[in-house]
Amino acid sequence: MKIQEDKPYDDINITPMLDLAYVLLVIFILMCTASVQGLKVNLPKASASTSQAKPKTKAITVTNEGKIFLDTIPVTLAELEQRLTALKAQTPEFPVVVKGDGLTQYQGVMDVLDVLGRLGITQVGLATSKPAAR
Repeated sequence: MKIQEDKPYDDINITPMLDLAYVLLVIFILMCTASVQGLKVNLPKASASTSQAKPKTKAITVTNEGKIFLDTIPVTLAELEQRLTALKAQTPEFPVVVKGDGLTQYQGVMDVLDVLGRLGITQVGLATSKPAAR
């Protein structure tokens, strides 16, 4: 019986490829677990009153009827100014997001922005939605 030695391979040997995949997996696991270096020490605890937590963002909404809401509470412009003054006394810098309905009168949003400007609130954002896909 004659053996054919010039015959091409019928299949691909994937053993070296699997070896490489396992080595890369081990390297990935070692690098992820060794990301924090240093000695373990008992860190001191800060008191709750001195924590530097970010102030909560306040949302001001102007509906298409011209109604104004501070978070979810309906307010007038005068009440809005009073409440924001009280909040500014507690936390001098807090972020505000103004959400105006797409059909609202532009003057309603400008009145709210005018109140924010008078109070010196500088961290102001205007909320928008993503444009519709075409």
